[in-house]
Amino acid sequence: MQARVTSHPPRVRLKPAQYKCITGFWLLLTILEVVVANRPPRFLIDGQSEIVVRLKEGPDTPVGSLIYRLRGIDPDGDTLQFGIRDQLGSDILRLEAISSNEANIYLVKELDREVRDEYSFVLTLTDGRLGDGNYITQSFLLLVEDVNDNEPIFKPYPSAITVKEDASPGILATVEATDQDEGAYGQVLYHLQELDGDVQSFAIQTVNGKGVIRLTNRLDYERKSLYQLRVLAVDRANQGRVNTGTAAILVKVQDVEDQPPEFVVASPVTRISEDAPIGTSVLQVRAIDGDRGINNRISYSIISGGEEHFDIDSSSGVVYTVNQLDREDPNNSNGAYILEILATEESRTISPMPSATTEVTVIVTDVNDETPRFRNDRYVGEVLENAQQNTPITFLQDAIPEVFDYDQGKNGTFELYLTGDHGVFDVTPFKGINEASFLIRVNDASFLDYEKVTVMNFSLVAKEIVTKDPKMSIVPIVVHIKDENDNFPEFTESLYTVSIPENCGVGTTVAWVQALDQDSDNYGTRGIRYTSLGGSIANLLNLNPISGVITVKQAGGDSFDRELISRHYLTVEARDDLGKGNRNTAQLIINIEDVNDNAPMFLANKYEARLLENEKEFENPLVLEARDLDLNGTKNSHIEYSIVGGEYKDNFTIDPNLGIITPLGGLDFEQIPGDNSNLRPIHLTVRARDFGEPSLSSTVPVTIYVQDVNDHAPLFQQMMYKRSIPEDMPGGTSVLEVKARDADGSSPNNRVVYRIQRGASDKFVIESRTGVVSVANGSTLDPDKTTPKSNRYTLTVVALDGGIGDQQLSAAVLVNITIVDVNNKPPVLVEPGTIVVRENTQVGTQIYRALAHDPDDQPVLRYAIDKANSVARDEDGIPISLTEYDFLALWDLNAVDGTLKVVRLLDREKLEIVKLVITVEDMAAIDDGPRQTASATLTIVVDDENDNNPVFRKPMYKTSITENSKNGANIATVIADDADKNKSMNYFLEGREDLLNLVHMDSKTGEVVVASKIDHELYPWINLTVKGVDSGVPPRYSVVDLFIQVLDENDNNPIFESSAFEYRVLEDVEPGTTIANILARDADSGEFGKITYLLDRMSTQGKFLINADTGALTVSDWLDRETQATYNLVIEAWDNYQFGYLSGESRNAFKQIVVHIEDVNDNPPILHVPSECTTITEFHNYREPIVSVSATDADDNSAPNGRVQFHLVGGKGHELFRFEQVGGDANTGRLFARQSLKDRFGNYTLVVEARDLGIPPNVVRGELRLCVTDYNDHAPVFVHPPQNVTIKVPENATIGTTVVEVRAIDADIGPNGAVRYRVRQDAAGAWRAFTVHATSGALRTTQPLDRDKQTTYQLRIEAYDLGLPTPLSSDLDLTIYVQNVDNYRPRFPNKHIHINFTENAPNNGIYLPSVIERDEIDRGDEPLLPVCYYIVDGDADNVFDLHRSTHRLTTKKPLDREQKSEYFLTILASEDCVTQPKYDEEVDGISTLKVHVIVNDVNDNAPKFVSKIFTGGITTEADFGIEFMHVKAIDLDEGENAKISYYLIGDVKETLAEGLENLAVSLFLVNVDTGAISLNFDPQKGMKGYFDFKVLANDTGGLQDEAHVFIYLLREDQRVRFVLRSHPSEIRDKIHVFRERLARVTESVVNVDDLRVHENKDGSVDNTKTDLYLHLVNGEDHSVLEVEQVLKLVDKNIEQLDDLFKEFNVLDTQPAEYQPLTAETLSSNQTVFWLVWTTLFLAVLLVLTVMMCLSQRADYVRRLKAATATAYSSPTPGDSDMTIRSSGGRVPNTNKHSTKGSNPIWLHAYENDWYKSEDQLSRSERDSLDENAVDQDLSNEKPYFITTGAFPSLESNETEPQTNQAKYDFYQQLEQMKNAKNMETTEL
Repeated sequence: MQARVTSHPPRVRLKPAQYKCITGFWLLLTILEVVVANRPPRFLIDGQSEIVVRLKEGPDTPVGSLIYRLRGIDPDGDTLQFGIRDQLGSDILRLEAISSNEANIYLVKELDREVRDEYSFVLTLTDGRLGDGNYITQSFLLLVEDVNDNEPIFKPYPSAITVKEDASPGILATVEATDQDEGAYGQVLYHLQELDGDVQSFAIQTVNGKGVIRLTNRLDYERKSLYQLRVLAVDRANQGRVNTGTAAILVKVQDVEDQPPEFVVASPVTRISEDAPIGTSVLQVRAIDGDRGINNRISYSIISGGEEHFDIDSSSGVVYTVNQLDREDPNNSNGAYILEILATEESRTISPMPSATTEVTVIVTDVNDETPRFRNDRYVGEVLENAQQNTPITFLQDAIPEVFDYDQGKNGTFELYLTGDHGVFDVTPFKGINEASFLIRVNDASFLDYEKVTVMNFSLVAKEIVTKDPKMSIVPIVVHIKDENDNFPEFTESLYTVSIPENCGVGTTVAWVQALDQDSDNYGTRGIRYTSLGGSIANLLNLNPISGVITVKQAGGDSFDRELISRHYLTVEARDDLGKGNRNTAQLIINIEDVNDNAPMFLANKYEARLLENEKEFENPLVLEARDLDLNGTKNSHIEYSIVGGEYKDNFTIDPNLGIITPLGGLDFEQIPGDNSNLRPIHLTVRARDFGEPSLSSTVPVTIYVQDVNDHAPLFQQMMYKRSIPEDMPGGTSVLEVKARDADGSSPNNRVVYRIQRGASDKFVIESRTGVVSVANGSTLDPDKTTPKSNRYTLTVVALDGGIGDQQLSAAVLVNITIVDVNNKPPVLVEPGTIVVRENTQVGTQIYRALAHDPDDQPVLRYAIDKANSVARDEDGIPISLTEYDFLALWDLNAVDGTLKVVRLLDREKLEIVKLVITVEDMAAIDDGPRQTASATLTIVVDDENDNNPVFRKPMYKTSITENSKNGANIATVIADDADKNKSMNYFLEGREDLLNLVHMDSKTGEVVVASKIDHELYPWINLTVKGVDSGVPPRYSVVDLFIQVLDENDNNPIFESSAFEYRVLEDVEPGTTIANILARDADSGEFGKITYLLDRMSTQGKFLINADTGALTVSDWLDRETQATYNLVIEAWDNYQFGYLSGESRNAFKQIVVHIEDVNDNPPILHVPSECTTITEFHNYREPIVSVSATDADDNSAPNGRVQFHLVGGKGHELFRFEQVGGDANTGRLFARQSLKDRFGNYTLVVEARDLGIPPNVVRGELRLCVTDYNDHAPVFVHPPQNVTIKVPENATIGTTVVEVRAIDADIGPNGAVRYRVRQDAAGAWRAFTVHATSGALRTTQPLDRDKQTTYQLRIEAYDLGLPTPLSSDLDLTIYVQNVDNYRPRFPNKHIHINFTENAPNNGIYLPSVIERDEIDRGDEPLLPVCYYIVDGDADNVFDLHRSTHRLTTKKPLDREQKSEYFLTILASEDCVTQPKYDEEVDGISTLKVHVIVNDVNDNAPKFVSKIFTGGITTEADFGIEFMHVKAIDLDEGENAKISYYLIGDVKETLAEGLENLAVSLFLVNVDTGAISLNFDPQKGMKGYFDFKVLANDTGGLQDEAHVFIYLLREDQRVRFVLRSHPSEIRDKIHVFRERLARVTESVVNVDDLRVHENKDGSVDNTKTDLYLHLVNGEDHSVLEVEQVLKLVDKNIEQLDDLFKEFNVLDTQPAEYQPLTAETLSSNQTVFWLVWTTLFLAVLLVLTVMMCLSQRADYVRRLKAATATAYSSPTPGDSDMTIRSSGGRVPNTNKHSTKGSNPIWLHAYENDWYKSEDQLSRSERDSLDENAVDQDLSNEKPYFITTGAFPSLESNETEPQTNQAKYDFYQQLEQMKNAKNMETTEL
């Protein structure tokens, strides 16, 4: 628009002079418009001086990527044009405009950091109006970041290394690889890759960029002679791609002499005859050198195992005999020699020379050259006279009855016979093989008579059975005949009865028993010993074994206590033959006589009573009672009482006969020591003694609780209190504490409360409990604000004690309080302004001083720096945070004089402007008031100084350029920055002269370009130093290193790195497995240095592939060593294969390798075992082989894969056998027995495992059957009946009657174990009267028996087997006694006995009394037969065991009295000791004994509570000491063990309890005997909460149980009453059923409170009904349910409760107390009366309200505050403050009688509610407006405990004035109903 104006000027004609002036003026305007119109554009780069972009090289930043967006701004709004200055490298970018002021920069060529790592461009910007060639320029720096795109390349290295196998660990070789990347990408680490599992012997370390290969373990040529190592060179990229280079190295192991010889030929077993001549060749062994390549000469020698009989040729290894052999030689292991042969290698280099050993076995075959021999030269034996036929003699003097001949077969078989014995004896067996044990038995017993002959001499002969030259031996035998015992001891009396006093001492003689025996010597009376004493107290007595005198061994205990057991039964046993012969018993009865041994015992553990102070009688009579367990009616049980202990025993007396304790006079409570409780105990000790001799006594503690009464008034500690306080003391602050004490001895009598009576002026209040006087809330003490001004207050304080009613006492004291003025005016600080400080100012320089003044007197001013509000900014105005730079630490402000100093050097480059906020505070201000401070801001400007060197943007510059680059090509741009304000910079290059000639640097821009031709061969690196100098005064500079890499061109062929020539691979390797890594390197870079690997397919035959990139040679198909074992492969390496192979620009190299295929264990063995069962005898020599097995394996037998070993892995008895490998044949094994197979006959199926030695091994299994035949080596053994038993047979037994069945067993099997029976013929002919069944063993009669002809028969039964070649046998001797048909049956002397067993005892036992065995009608010639006892009845539980012969009754298991306390056993005595007879009471009753077993109790059962949780409730109306519930425990023991005591343990836990804070005693007491729980405090109204505690029940033995008790403190209206149509006695025992079922249905805890006869509404009693009082508790939160909730629950579940209500005849469910508050209870006159008085009350209230509104404001506030407060604290929200109470006996005192400033107070008697908290006190109408007023509640006394109604009747009959009483009760009850709440509880 301006141009348009200038082109059309106004057409006005002017004068020439004026025209010239105007023309000049317009020309000037035009020039100004042109200049002002076009303003230059600028780049928007966010305040940066240079644009810097970082990009990753290669594909990470693809071509075409948007790398930056340019933005510009033109003030004129012209379209902007962006450009880039043409320079070296600018062709990689392309700019594209996208709007008038924006352009995108795109990448058009791929980046390569290794070619160039930095590009510096100059961007241009123009709006088209700057003129040609004029631009706005901006530097643009492109940084190329490295990526890991180059692999490490190995330098030439040795491909093969030779190492001796004994070489020590050390360095083998060093390899090095390089990586063209930078940083971690260019750092190389070396690792060894596993090729064939042997890298554990080698290791590689990275040292200074090189890989040092070390030998870590010893090598072994024999194990492996060639190792292939693959070295991996891995760069240290920590993320992304990791590049790896490989190198292969072959390690050849050179053998040394370190292996011993190896045996290749060694026959394990060879046989030779024992008569072979000396020099006979036995076997040959051969060994070779273990070092295959050396093969030294081997020499042989025998080092052990037969060197005295054999020798070996040192060169040939032939073993031959040198002495005569003897198979029976005991040193040759039963004819076998195990030779240990040593093979020694004759080495010239090793000392000692290597050697190896092997073992061979030489078995010597037998010839007949041994004579049968006995183990002893002579044998001496003995046998009893009258011994039965076949009785064996007993050898003496450690004789061994064995004969042996160790020849084999018939050569070792011999026969045995006797000579010179006249047929009296015979020998068995009559034939033996090799070794036999023999027995000499009686053949003709008629010659064995001790009176005729005592010794017999004869000979035993052992003779071989061979027909030619049999050999024999003879041994003498001497047999001694022994006498035998055949009479029984007899006691002088069959029953002994004695008496002893109880508790007799040790050594007291109890009885003397005596027995006689008709035998002689030790078999007779001289040999009698009293061996056993059985019975209840046998363990407490001592029986003299020789004299028979019985004395007390252990005194004391229950057994000698007459009060427990008065009689004992015992059995005495006597045996002849010094206590080892025949036995007999006698009964002993011991009576216990009484003595005075029981002291009197009190019925209780302790006694307690309560006595009021100064009273002369107990509340309840105190009666003590004790009892004495001694015999009644004697002096031992007569008791006398007396007080024997106690500090106050002289104050009491006791009746000596009745035990009644009475006080002698009144007691002073305060004189008795104790705590603050109202009860103090007096402890007495009462003794009870009897009149026995000596007199015994016991004592019991008696505790008398003396209760305090109020008889002392409070007394202040000071006559007057004074205190000065500051005027600004806030409301609620404590001023002082007044203290008064009460001399009474207990609470509440000595508990004091305080009240302010007058003088407070609403400024002060007092805490009623502590006496602390404090400033009233909301009041001010400032005298200036008080009208009239007052600085002194005089208070009258009253102290009241806790007396009840007229007994309450009080005291008063004056309190003077003085008000003190305080300092409360803030200071004023002078405004500081701004100051300038030069940077680097000297530390300690003062730069400013702050000034302030305070109008207060004597102010104490202190200066400080406000750290929170002080700020600092740098030169760009950016705020500096304290965490970044602590600018506050630069200054130090003196707190006293306000001087500010520099304490650290200032740095303008970090901060330029600092604003310090200085504060001043008056330290003399009041402590609790607001701080008196002032503040101001000081501005500090820091002036600059040239103190910073230039800083280059990089620590070093590294770039690259291709050799032969053109001059002027950009190499790099170096830029430095200066933190000072003068930022202009000049750059200079420093270095060698020849290097400086190659490049040129612009001194202003820092750009470095090519100055002349660069040759890589001459200068691979150009390293220079750049110096940057600033323009400051003086100037400062910095230097940086510039490294320029000159890049090479492609002109090198690939070269294979040295690696192994031969490789080995297993034939079972999977296709894809890498077997070698071929590596070639090219010195060129990029594609020219990239190697491509090819493999000749003709040589691989399709079995191998090579990775074209990595050179990894892999298996491509399955290999088979048997098809082809070796492959020759040709590998080619090409560089630039992808781009130059077809054009001929690729270079290549060739390499040939050999791959050997190794065998694997892929063929299992084939097992060959015998198909038939291999048979041997049980006497097979375990040193000889049983059978041989073999196996074949298709694998190479020279390797472990083809070698087979044998093992037994299963089958019956496989642990009895073992395998041994045959030394000469590795695939053959022989089976041996591990031990003798004697008695292990049978068929065995063994599982044989053949396992080759390959890894892993191949295993096959087969079954080897082995048959071990039995040898008859066991004679039959009789098991029934026992030897020498006497069997009775009635003389009228018919022919064929079975007398007994004999049974014998034989440990052999088959015919060897088949047992047959026969009766041996005897000289007397007794065998003719009986016969025995050959197989069953039944002995039967064959002819009639006649007792007159023959009374006894001596029979010998023979049991023999059917074994071959010699059957074996044994004999059984029986005595058959012919009984008279009317024979006398055994009888017990007493038909009934009582015995005591103790429960849980492990070994209860007693001998039962002996029977009487006499037959008066018989001739007396029958022998005394043994009598056996049997339990035939009463032991159904199989608890007892009765030994039939010894008659000892024992328990099989410990008894439990709680399961069964007594047993009644029936014992049958019978002479049949073979089988237990069947019991018939009618027939066998004469031979029975009734045994009453009493189980004595022990304390083994702990008491158990009937429930783990007991719950109950108690109302606030209950009396002190009432028992309201019981806990019960049961002890299954009896007597004293079952006596249970109950104790309260731990503390009583109170949950949400209120009103109980000041009780110091336990709230509940538990009766120690009954478990009754009683109250130990007086419940008061308003108390609430519930309690829980634990009770302990323990018995006399210390066993115990615990239970939990929950007790709920109830209101009377929380109970429910169920009316039942039954008398209480009818339902009392089953009330728990009602409780449990009701609890289950309602899902609540139901507690039974009371059960009583029904009471009608009119007060009459109905005996036909029962009132059941309950309360219910919520099972989840344990809150007591209200009656309304309970009734709803009952109604809700009425259907489920129907059966229960019918069962218990429930008539009604209702609240526990009546609701008499109905209209009918009030007469019409009363209604009118109350309406009139209510109207009058409201009118008076209205007048008072108007008067209060007109009164002074302060007075109104005081009254309002007092009206809303309780007597102790503010009321709880929600609680009523207008509850009407009865006011009988009160004298109200209202504020209208008070003077101004006084504090009203109740003057009437103070009820005993002082210790209740706020919530425990019901709210009442307030007669006082002061918050210190004492509240009173003198409500009517209500019935105690839960059994009475909550509301008393309105028709009261009391003598007090009743005019308004019923009305007060009416409203009081009504208000209580409104305010009733659930008791708050928490979960248990």
